[in-house]
Amino acid sequence: MKIGITCYPTYGGSGVVATELGKELALQGHQVHFISYAVPRRLTQYHENIFFHEVEFSNYPLLEHSLYTLALASKMIEVIEYEKLDLMHVHYAIPHAASAYMAKQILKKNKTDIKIITTLHGTDITLVGLEPHFLPLVKFSIEESDGVTAVSRFLKEKTLTNYNIEKDIEVIYNFIDTDLYKNVENDSFKNYVAPNGEKILMHTSNFRPVKRVVDSIHILSKVKKQIPAKLVLIGDGPDRSECERLARELGLQKDVFFLGKQDGLTDLLSVADVFLMPSQSESFGLSALEAMSCGIPVVSSSVGGLPELIVHNEVGFIAEIGDINRMAKYTVELLTNEKKYNSFSRNARERALNNFDKKLIIPQYINYYEKILNS
Repeated sequence: MKIGITCYPTYGGSGVVATELGKELALQGHQVHFISYAVPRRLTQYHENIFFHEVEFSNYPLLEHSLYTLALASKMIEVIEYEKLDLMHVHYAIPHAASAYMAKQILKKNKTDIKIITTLHGTDITLVGLEPHFLPLVKFSIEESDGVTAVSRFLKEKTLTNYNIEKDIEVIYNFIDTDLYKNVENDSFKNYVAPNGEKILMHTSNFRPVKRVVDSIHILSKVKKQIPAKLVLIGDGPDRSECERLARELGLQKDVFFLGKQDGLTDLLSVADVFLMPSQSESFGLSALEAMSCGIPVVSSSVGGLPELIVHNEVGFIAEIGDINRMAKYTVELLTNEKKYNSFSRNARERALNNFDKKLIIPQYINYYEKILNS
């Protein structure tokens, strides 16, 4: 197959999944064409069968805002026609599915047909897409896609309910390379963060308000009253300054490590004892899966698709949004009960291996591609 993939190339679960999917498809002999305004961050080296097409948009004085949606549609038309693509797989409903629909309608005039598959990842449905001025466009883009997938059952049901549509949506969970995400020795970093053997809590995100990163700092404050602990925060975004201020206010500036955006997460995750995900909204929770694959138990909020990933009292604990007292209690319970901790650690790794390994999920995408192409 010749497959076009469009995603946001920056940090974020949707871009990670789209890029890793493309890399795996290429390894299996399919030709993959990424179409975006920048090279995806996970596309760090040359891969046979992978090609990148940059979307360029003009800065004309008359146009105050960039016309990315139109420029993307134009580039899609060019690549589809020239490369003879079989299908376009777009990640996020807006603007990508809208651009793909536009490209498809124009190509019909040239007697060229292209199948469009849209993967819904979360905020395009649960936040941005519910804005009144976007809602009709999101609904239309989903309905007009030849195939639609969602990364959790929660997101599928939310989509059908929020947009009042009747669409056959396939649930294909996010996946992980369990050969890459596994526990590795990193004594130098561990000793740097916890020189006296303190327990290490960890959180990674884009520091948006929906991630409730400040809750992680409050959890640390409560955990520290019972056991020595440190907190490592990975990522960056609008709430970072507030998190730094709170750490200073609580006297935790020496116990909270802000690492910013990082690649090579495996080495960092491996030093963690517990992974925290106190999010307000989470359609799947890819970073929690990455931690689980490294054998790290997760303490999270019970929102969205997280209960589909994190089996309560088996691989971690889930609590109500904002219930930092219970999350802290669960964290202490894990860190003070070695037998339970080791059991949760094994269960977390096994759940990642047996349910979310790329070897299990990639074939589901290929089967879905073939189903849509033959429909």
